[in-house]
Amino acid sequence: MGARKKVTVIGAGNVGATTAQRLAERDFYDVVMVDIIEGLPQGKALDLRESGPVEGYDSLVIGTNSYEETANSDVVVITSGIARKPGMSRDDLINTNAGIVRQVTESVAKYSPNCIIIVVSNPLDAMTQLAWKASGFPKNRVMGMAGVLDSARFKHFIAEALDVSVEDVNAFVLGGHGDTMVPLPRYSTVAGIPITELLPEEKVKAICERTANGGAEVVALLKTGSAYYAPASSAAAMVDSILLDKKRIMPTATLLEGEYGISGLFVGVPCKLGINGIEQIIEITLTAEEDAALKKSAAAVNELVEVIRLKVTDIGL
Repeated sequence: MGARKKVTVIGAGNVGATTAQRLAERDFYDVVMVDIIEGLPQGKALDLRESGPVEGYDSLVIGTNSYEETANSDVVVITSGIARKPGMSRDDLINTNAGIVRQVTESVAKYSPNCIIIVVSNPLDAMTQLAWKASGFPKNRVMGMAGVLDSARFKHFIAEALDVSVEDVNAFVLGGHGDTMVPLPRYSTVAGIPITELLPEEKVKAICERTANGGAEVVALLKTGSAYYAPASSAAAMVDSILLDKKRIMPTATLLEGEYGISGLFVGVPCKLGINGIEQIIEITLTAEEDAALKKSAAAVNELVEVIRLKVTDIGL
């Protein structure tokens, strides 16, 4: 591989392969896709390379079943694990995915000890906490992708309700990735105007509820899997902010150590993402109601972390 930044995507399923596609099409990363299924990452990587002449990109895309090819990656995106099926909560995935994420993270850390890890596997916040422990990396180099996706869903629903361009919508979501997430309407704007000024309260409430259930809505429609286009776009946007050192403020699952009155847990809050990973946690003032909702969300994350402590005893969590 040349002087391009190197991004590894673990998992060549729908989310992983689409993330690899989004990154390859940007034309400034080389991409390695890893999966345990023989031939799957190799086939998808070849297909993506053969798209290059049509799309006009020269990105090198490699598919592999081992971690040697991932050595010295700048960023690693972990998408491995089983996807949700209808009627399954994200939390039902925990026992299976904890084992997978632990094993993957240890392999990643061995071959790319200086990389930044972005976790996409569900249940997101708990899996990110597990990856941080398993990697031994400092907290600025391990983060979870959830808030970018949740706020994208929120933005879409706001734009749809007001019949405006998504480009003028900014949306703000805090908390764990799941039913307890905390969309913040008073910090969500259209061309700088808070949506609370533009939409009636009951409409705002309905949009917030639909955002919190956004993943389940897609799962129920697909019946055989979960969302992957928007999650892949969200992961790629985080990679861009880090490797292009854009320093974007993005809602990111990060380890809180007293911020927002929460300690020792990975929870989604606004973070500045740059070449060093999480460069700053942005702390905003919450109303009593918002604060209570965030604490409730953190408590839900904590319950899952407790489950992992029971199940994944061999990494000393």
